[in-house]
Amino acid sequence: MGQPVREYLLTLCVTAAVTYLLTGPVRKFAIAVGAMPEIRARDVHREPTPRLGGIAMFGGLCAGLLVADHLDGLNPVFQSNEPRALLSGAALIWLIGVLDDKFEIDALIKLGGQMIAAGVMVMQGLTILWLPIPGIGSVSLTSWQGTLLTVALVVITINAVNFVDGLDGLAAGMVCIASAAFFMYAYRLWYGYGIEAAAPATLFAAVLMGMCLGFLPHNMHPARIFMGDSGSMLIGLVLAAGAISITGQVDPDAMKLNFGGTRDATHAMLPVFIPLLMPLSIIAIPMADLVLAIVRRTWNGQSPFAADRGHLHHRLLEIGHSHSRAVLIMYFWSALIAFGAVAYSVHSASMWIVLVIVVLSAVGLVLLLLPRFAPRAPQWAERFVPPRYRHARSEPETVHSLASEEDDEVRGERTPVAAGVSGVNGATAIGPRSRFPDRRKTGASR
Repeated sequence: MGQPVREYLLTLCVTAAVTYLLTGPVRKFAIAVGAMPEIRARDVHREPTPRLGGIAMFGGLCAGLLVADHLDGLNPVFQSNEPRALLSGAALIWLIGVLDDKFEIDALIKLGGQMIAAGVMVMQGLTILWLPIPGIGSVSLTSWQGTLLTVALVVITINAVNFVDGLDGLAAGMVCIASAAFFMYAYRLWYGYGIEAAAPATLFAAVLMGMCLGFLPHNMHPARIFMGDSGSMLIGLVLAAGAISITGQVDPDAMKLNFGGTRDATHAMLPVFIPLLMPLSIIAIPMADLVLAIVRRTWNGQSPFAADRGHLHHRLLEIGHSHSRAVLIMYFWSALIAFGAVAYSVHSASMWIVLVIVVLSAVGLVLLLLPRFAPRAPQWAERFVPPRYRHARSEPETVHSLASEEDDEVRGERTPVAAGVSGVNGATAIGPRSRFPDRRKTGASR
């Protein structure tokens, strides 16, 4: 069938374009129907922001699959039931998310809906049939074992994506990074190893990248619209569907035929086994945040379920990171985990892969601590560096240059706005919070 790189690129671009163009009308619709919840005490943003961004993302998903169905290089993918199973489960979870964005449905109802959506995909054939285990080989699963594992993977991934959706552009960017790495896995299996069963997962990853890229321009800080549960649960389900497809549908016997033996096949199955953990890489950050939250609240004599403003993104803002920098740092860690897994699956015996990951981890730790340091340039070089690197001078506080204002915005700082006076994007000062006296209050928390 050749290598339909152009077909994938066209599918990605159509998905991104449709998502991008639909987001503007969807925002107006969300405002018209009142899908703008009140600000909660733990929220980072300071003004009601419309949700329902998942409507545009679902439109992009449908457009991407429709275009792919009419492309010669991708049409064979639709000979299986997997695209139909994905679309059925996505439609159900999207509908539940839309209702939650508007009416705030109960958490148990959402959990039940997630399980039903996963069950719908299982009934149409998108399920895990076997697990490739390095050192052992493939382990066949019974029907109920495959169903249970599939439902668990879908529910965990959906809620992981929903949990990280706490800052502008955070969830969409992290899922886009994970789907890009996932595309590399699936494409390598399909065209590198000749395993056509990996074709649906490759298509799902390309469509998912388009959905996230099309929505990000509207969702980057300061966000004009949130994806809401209708979007976060949708992209979580698509990511889980790709992992289920490539892990549970690829025939291990085909790998043995291509590589001539069980030992070689087991080594070759690493790219198939690791993608099962790819969606779980998104859970790494939220799970660490959850454990730290339980320890922190218990240490302070509070209930582990008591809501507070001590989550990871709050901490990043507290130590001096701007909103954008905090998001970029979390992008960095997501990319390190995802693409590190890709590199290890390709060259699992190379020690330099581990060394690079260790070095990049050290770089990430340095980036976390950068706001605690205030480097200053020599006086002769001050004219060539931004104002934040210059030595402080005693100047009238009433005079602010444009460069200083831009620098404050980069650091996340802003001069307090008098009550009743419109600020950025029409926001008004609601009053300073003691925990964040000098930090910019706009953000996203879903």
